[in-house]
Amino acid sequence: MNYETVRETDPAVADALDGELQRQRDTLAMIASENHVSPAVLEAQGSALTNKYAEGYPGKRYYAGCEYADEVEQLAIDRAKELWGAEHVNVQPHSGTQANMGVYLAMLDAGDKILSLDLNHGGHLSHGHPANFTGQLYEVEQYVVDEETGYIDYEGLHAQAEEFEPDIIVSGYSAYPREVDFERVQETADAVGALHLADIAHITGLVAGGVHESPVGVADFVTGSTHKTIRAGRGGIIMTSEEYADDIDKAVFPGGQGGPLMHNIAGKAVGFKEALEPEFDDYAAQVVENAKVLGETLEGHGFELVSGGTDTHLVLVDLRPSHPDTTGGDAEEALEEVGLVLNANTVPGETRSPFNPSGIRAGTPALTTRGMGTEEMEQVGDLIARVVDAPDDADVKAEAAAEIDELTDAFPLYE
Repeated sequence: MNYETVRETDPAVADALDGELQRQRDTLAMIASENHVSPAVLEAQGSALTNKYAEGYPGKRYYAGCEYADEVEQLAIDRAKELWGAEHVNVQPHSGTQANMGVYLAMLDAGDKILSLDLNHGGHLSHGHPANFTGQLYEVEQYVVDEETGYIDYEGLHAQAEEFEPDIIVSGYSAYPREVDFERVQETADAVGALHLADIAHITGLVAGGVHESPVGVADFVTGSTHKTIRAGRGGIIMTSEEYADDIDKAVFPGGQGGPLMHNIAGKAVGFKEALEPEFDDYAAQVVENAKVLGETLEGHGFELVSGGTDTHLVLVDLRPSHPDTTGGDAEEALEEVGLVLNANTVPGETRSPFNPSGIRAGTPALTTRGMGTEEMEQVGDLIARVVDAPDDADVKAEAAAEIDELTDAFPLYE
């Protein structure tokens, strides 16, 4: 990754690419939605398929010269079916949000009703936030987690669905640290005559690796991102039954997108192949174990975890009980200064602005990809605690930065 050709053409971009590569090598990536893909996935995404328009689907394109595009897309589809056990797969969505858009366009009319988790309680913008197209086109009500336990209140969700009578219920979340009971959500959807969309954007890899319950075959639609815990090419995916296959495909193209990003689909195909190897199950299990140890370490330092722990790849920390004068933004900034990158996050019962909320969210997928285990998670938890306890102490931050340098040197990235 020396970007020599780019440097000859555009030194400014080459400098930025060099800087980003070095930033990733020298920092601990703990944003829960980020990961490090393999060199093979990077190579596929930088391939000559960047040049190819392939509107349509394998065997049914609107342009000539698509024989290799067809081959790559079909490989991605077939591998996704094997990974998740889905009847029908569409790998063309450019992102997880556009995967959700494909389902909404296929199954809803403007003004139809969506019931989804509130963003402050761990939901996602594309589930109905008023700033998103979903909140502008559809009537949305949102359910919440129990603020005392941090768990989804499935009984409350059921009662709310009976009263609201939604057309679709959305499960799957962006900042919920517990395993989702997709079958209970499906029971509610069946009871009120609603469809069920399970958005597994964050946990695609955990489901594929067998360490989280799968909604495939339970929910009517399963959407996800392909670049988070699954470590494949950047983009989205929709999985459903043959009953809805044609509707979904038409909603993605031509309904919401034109030509697919074939180079990204190549990256998806390569990443899915990697995830079919037995080693990936070990990786997924280690991601979850690392998150548990990270959470336990933070609790040992007096931090309060939303729901009291985690079943997944992330921990969500409510800073208010332990650090009432420290915002999530304060913690994020101090940690980034020493080379640990996570994000400020809203928490249930949020009392601050979403631009500077009361929590932080930390994930373990990227550190696990680098080869780190539970011993390193204990060290990372200690580092987070020391910096957040003394965000303005230059000596503390210098010591933390030195330890992080040692960790990144011991677990190199893209050598």
